[in-house]
Amino acid sequence: MFDIKSFFKREVEKKLIDVEDYIFMPERVEMALEGGELNCVLNSDGRVDIFYSKQGVTEVSSASRKHPFTAFETELHHGVYDDVIADLIKEVDKIIDGSSKYFRRSKILPSTASLPASPTTVNKI
Repeated sequence: MFDIKSFFKREVEKKLIDVEDYIFMPERVEMALEGGELNCVLNSDGRVDIFYSKQGVTEVSSASRKHPFTAFETELHHGVYDDVIADLIKEVDKIIDGSSKYFRRSKILPSTASLPASPTTVNKI
């Protein structure tokens, strides 16, 4: 999924802090949050990927490293990425709370015919 807001935000942050001058030790912080699982990953290029999963729905966002001389876990504890995390939680909850007019949990879909066991040949022209 392509997120224009995150892309522009990341480009502006790159101009403010040139994280490309640094190589970071990759880190991963995992925690349970609001009924789901949050994974924050610091990549060696300074990009921070944040994953939030709840009830089988996962949303992902990226951000640039904000403070290259601060420990990644310290940044998380000080709420540097809280806005990104809040957006992810909101998007996942919106998906979970929504419903399709075509697919309902109470509706049983008919089973489809099984595929033939033997491979099918295709005639080339």
